[in-house]
Amino acid sequence: MNKKVMLLLVCLFTSVGLMIAQTPKKVTGVVISEEDDQPVVGASVLIKGTTLGTVTNIDGQFAIDNVPSTARTW
Repeated sequence: MNKKVMLLLVCLFTSVGLMIAQTPKKVTGVVISEEDDQPVVGASVLIKGTTLGTVTNIDGQFAIDNVPSTARTW
């Protein structure tokens, strides 16, 4: 009986960990010009390897929702 309970607990904790790892993320940031340290208006920001992207606003800010946890570069 103890082995079955332990196996059940291991499966439960493993599945919870996998669900948390797959939770979509939100990426936010600001694009700043290297030349004059001013925000870049209308810059395209893309998540590499996906079709997810957006354009910066008048303050150089952007936000992309539902980014997969497997995405590491943008």
